[in-house]
This record gives sequence, structure tokens and C-alpha cells, in this order.
Amino acid sequence: MQDIGHKKPSSLWLLPSLCLAATVPGQGAEVIEIATNDSAMIFVAKPGAPVVFRHWGGKIDDKRALLQKGYNENLQVLPAFGGRNHANIALSLVHADGSLTTELICAGVETSVLDDNRVETIVHLKDSLYPVFVDVRFTAYKSENVITQRAVIFHREEKPLRVESIASSYIPLRANSYYLTHFHGAWGREMRVTEEKLTPGVKTIEEYRKGVQTTMSDNPSFMLSLNHPADEDAGDVYAGALAWSGNYKLTFAIDEREILHFTGGMSPFAASRILEPGKIMETPEMVLTYSDRGRGQASRNLHDWCRRYGLAHGDQPRAVLLNSWEGAYFKFDEKTLTDMMDAAAELGLEMFVLDDGWFGNKYPRDNDKAGLGDWQANKKKVPRGIGYLADYAVAKGLRFGIWIEPEMVNAKSELAERHPEWIVKSPGRAIPESRNQWLLDLSNPAVQDFVVKTFDDVLALSPNITYIKWDANRHVLSPGSEYLPADKQTHFWKDYVDGLYKVYERVRARHRRITMQLCSSGGARLDYGALKYHDEFWTSDNTNAVDRIFIQYGTNMIYPAIATAAHVSATRNHQTGMMLPLKFRFDVAMSGRLGMELQPKDIAGEERSFAKNAIQNYKLVRSIVQFGDLYRIVSPYDEGARAALAYVSKDKKQSVFFAYTLQNSARTSTFDVRLKGLDPAKNYKVAELNPKNPSGVFPGNGNTFSGDYLMKAGISLKIHRPHESVVLHLTEK
Repeated sequence: MQDIGHKKPSSLWLLPSLCLAATVPGQGAEVIEIATNDSAMIFVAKPGAPVVFRHWGGKIDDKRALLQKGYNENLQVLPAFGGRNHANIALSLVHADGSLTTELICAGVETSVLDDNRVETIVHLKDSLYPVFVDVRFTAYKSENVITQRAVIFHREEKPLRVESIASSYIPLRANSYYLTHFHGAWGREMRVTEEKLTPGVKTIEEYRKGVQTTMSDNPSFMLSLNHPADEDAGDVYAGALAWSGNYKLTFAIDEREILHFTGGMSPFAASRILEPGKIMETPEMVLTYSDRGRGQASRNLHDWCRRYGLAHGDQPRAVLLNSWEGAYFKFDEKTLTDMMDAAAELGLEMFVLDDGWFGNKYPRDNDKAGLGDWQANKKKVPRGIGYLADYAVAKGLRFGIWIEPEMVNAKSELAERHPEWIVKSPGRAIPESRNQWLLDLSNPAVQDFVVKTFDDVLALSPNITYIKWDANRHVLSPGSEYLPADKQTHFWKDYVDGLYKVYERVRARHRRITMQLCSSGGARLDYGALKYHDEFWTSDNTNAVDRIFIQYGTNMIYPAIATAAHVSATRNHQTGMMLPLKFRFDVAMSGRLGMELQPKDIAGEERSFAKNAIQNYKLVRSIVQFGDLYRIVSPYDEGARAALAYVSKDKKQSVFFAYTLQNSARTSTFDVRLKGLDPAKNYKVAELNPKNPSGVFPGNGNTFSGDYLMKAGISLKIHRPHESVVLHLTEK
């Protein structure tokens, strides 16, 4: 919570056009429009009355006509519990006198132009009886067609106010039927896609227990299609993602009038908050977009927004790297690592990342049972220190990165011995271990200082460390904080995440150029709250290429390819034991941020030459994959046998196309597909990348076709057996 002091908000709240005393309630309504280039969210405000929702979708020329509609007070901008509102609760308070009722009315609106692309609109609300104030803040990103929404609450009651729940966003929609796309799974199978028709009642996507690793089983994001199942290229689609790394709750409720009420924000479970007079509480942002061109355009909107506003260094290409984990695990010495660097440089990779196992001396990190929290280089494994390894990498033409997990601690560690009060635990109870480790209490400023110092100290090991992989491998069990007072233990869930973000902000202020990977047992912390501090995320610990087609397909509905770490792993994958061709593994990984996660010496002969060539080919098309527009062409979910996608450069002069077969195709010996996103008036030369034989699998290899032909007549690929694939590079001629 922040302190607002004693400054009166009258200059912000009472504007001439919407002054509480300016008009009689029920008259003098005004339109509030939050607009992007192609969409608008519209509310109607009456001074002294609730602000009500009118429209979210395409832009409307005659906005004043919306004033002629009925004034439904149940469709408020942030509906509060109590009074006349009997449903759609986005705010629930308990006042100092015990009252459970809050009725929010309009107290003003202000709009600020932040720059040539962003406009902020603040809808000021106040309770009609109590000195309780809520700001609903919108930011419109015009060119990306994205609107973000959050809420800020404060009060001037004499005694504390208890906030039982407060959402970031509430949106009602009206249609004949609703189809929800959401994302679920588990460790190793994250972001699986399900679309379902919503029925009357409430559908909830929620994580209310973990606190950390909250996106392992579900993701706080969605797509919503009206009147029919979602199409990739046509129809109204609404999409949203909560920018929050803690517990969350998204609800989709269809009422008796067939109106869908969406509410999204932090989970209120065991998380009530005591708000002192003069303090503020702020919710995370909900990132929202509307498309009238199907799911594909909704994804492209979010990707454009993310690269510009939701991702560190979103305008810079990502390096092709080798991570040591699956090639060495905990069992390595200095020569193991330098040999891997030699091979990485020879293959044409650009960075080497030393993963877990490099630290701890009193309690050496030889497995996951000890050493976590003791961030000094292990003298036995790396006797000449991390600086020697980093210098060696740079001498080979590589950047150097290193793994940390600073929010966690092993019981067998010097840190746990020194600071038992820093560990998350319930009073008087045993501390549950998960993955042989405990969680540090980031609600405590002293722990925040320790984590920042850890980051600084690790980077101080060498000026040549330019990449940090930040991991978090367990969630909250038996919650409790020795730092927080007894009457504020429910503050822990939010304070932990706020503390994490404070650490991220301090780290980024100190080390602006460092590349950071967001990791949490794979994709267990994949959200826009954490991602804005990072350059990329570890998509899943499962690097099996077949599984990754499904995982990356779902992931890239919301999050962009530039940040999607996709690694080529061993022939016999450590997750599944499945044998997959090297070409197939490369062709899948090249559709994200390409990397490798294996022992390079195990690749020899023709396969080594193939790998070198594939890495060079990725560099050739890297800018298209990382900065281009994604077009999903064939979904692996449709029949489970095939998948295809393409990226198209913003100027439509280049494209890179990927196609995969997952099972035998009984219907045909070819994969026939029409491309998307090209300029029909342009001519494109088509070149097959990564062919395994001179003739390739595309008969038209090297020929030129019009964009119109490729999108209407399509192409025929000679692939139909399991685990065959093709990559095509299209360039304007």
C-alpha cells in the first residue's frame, strides 16, 4: 500500500463536464470513450449516478446514440457489492461500522495524452455515503488495438477499511452464444488449448493456492468468440491476459438475460486486505484486445503490444544459445563446460548459458537437495571461477549466461542457517519442502534486499555475464510471514508478488542491458506481470518436439514468438524417451527463439553439418519469426495429425512457413495447404530450408509464385509420415 498523504483529490475528481453538482442525476449523461485505431470501449456517465458499460468492439461514429439506450445500473464500470446491485461483483468492502454495502457513483473523468500512441482515461468513482474513492484507469494503445484496465482504491474513513475483493476489470457482453478459449495443463504440458461453449452459470479459471508457479496448470488469459466457435481469420474475438504473477481469478457468468459478465483480477481467496486511511491499494492490469478478424488478429494485437510495452528489449533480436542443463545436468567440471563452449562456437551458436549446479561450497550444489541460497562459485567444479568461464566464452565469440533461483533456499544451506526468519511458514508447524527447498518471504524488505544483492553479486563474478536465467521451482505451502503482523497475514499473497516486482524494478534499474529469461519449472510463471521485466521465457521443461508443437501453439495465442524459448534437445528426449529426427526437432524449435539443450559432442557426422546449416538458416529468418506477424494455418488440435503456421514480415516482403506431420495421414501422401498473410500483388521466390535430401519435399523449390496464388491455390508438400517437416522461406522478387 502507498500513502497518498492528506492532499484532497477535488482538482482531479470534480471536472466541469462531470461535476457532481452540475446536473440532476438522470440527466446530463456523458459518453466516455476509450478508443484505439480500430476499436472502442464506451461507457455512459451521469453525475451522481453509476458509470455504466455500453460497448466494446468496433468504433462507433454516432456515439451519442448510445445515450438513448436504457440505463442498466447492474452493468457498472466496476460493480460493487450491496445496494441495488445484486450480481456481477467486482468490489467487496467491509466498512469500519460493519456495513457491507458500497455504491459507487461518478465523480469525474480525466483524459491524458501520454504520447502519440497512448491515451490514459481515469474514471473517478466515490461511494455515495462513505469517503471511499476508486479510480478505474484505462490506457488505450492505439496502433496495437490494446486497452489495459486496472483499479486503485483509497479512503478517508476514520478507521481501516477491509477490502474483501477488488477486480482489475469487469466487462459485460451480449450475444446469442459464447465460446471460450482457455489454456491449461501441467508441468511438461503447459498451455494446452480448449474451446468450450459457455452455458448459463459461472465458468471460473482460478489459481488461489500456489502463490508462486501460478500458471503451471492454467493461465490467466483467454479468448472469447461470440455466436459461433472462434475462427482464425473472421468474426468477433475478445482476448485478455492478467498481468499478475500471483493468485488470480477470471470468471465468465451468463445470467438469465443471456448477458455474459467477465470479471478478472487477483484471487480474493484468503486475501482480504486491511486498508488504512490515506493508503492506496492498486490492482494489476488486465490487458485486453478486440478483433473483428478472428483469433489470429487478436494474437497479433497482443504480440505487437508485448514487443513494444510488455517485454524487455522487445525491439532487439534474441541470440541463439546453448543451455548446459540437458547436456550436463549437475555432473560437470570446468572441462565439460569449456568443451561445450568450443562446440557451441563451432556450430555457430551465439551464447552459452550455465544452468543449475555451479554454486555452494559448505553445501555443494551436486543435486537439488543442497546449496540453494549460497551464491558462491563451487571451488571443486569451477576452480578458476565463473570469471574464467565467462572470459573463455567471450574468447570463443560467445556471450555468457548463468542460472539463479534467488527466491528459494535449501534446508541444507548457509542461508537457511543464518536466516530462518526469512522462510515462508505457518507458526508452530513444520515447514513443508517441495523439490527439497523452501520459499523466501519476499513480503519482507530485508529479503528483497538480499535478492537484489544476490543478483548484483552474481553479475559481479564477471563483467562478461550478460544473461540471467531466473528460475522458481516451487509454490507456496503452509503460508505465513514472520515479517507481517498477525492481523495482516492475508496480505501475504499480494505482498509477495509486489515484493517480487520491486526486486525486478530495482534489478532492471541497475542492469538495464542484461538479458533475463523468465523460468519457473518451465512455464509456471508465464504472465504479462513478470514478462515485462524479462526478455524471454522458458516455455516448458518438456523439449520433446511433438509436445512442443502443442505447447507453443497455445502459448503463442497470447505471448509472442520472440520471447518463446524453443530448444533442440537430445535425440532420445529426456522427458518422453521418444526418438525424433534432428530435422524435425530443428524445424519445430525454429518457430520460436531457437536454442539447443543437449551435449553437442553427441551430434556428429552429417547431423553436425545439418545442425550448423540449420542454425545459419535460423539467423537468415530470425527477424521474420521474432518481429513478424503470426498466422496459424493448420491447428494440431483439429485432427492431431498435422500443423502449419507462418510468420510474415511487417512489410510483407518476406515470410517463413513451417509444416509438421504428427501422425500418418491416411487421406493423402501430400500435405496440401494455402498460405496466409502475404501481399496478393507481390511475387515471392520460395526456398526450402533445412532439406534432408537434395530434392527436398516442395516440388516448387526455387520457383516464384504470386502471393495471390499461394493464398488461393496453395502448395503441395511431399510429407505425410510421422515427424516429417518442412520450412519454406519466401522472399519478394
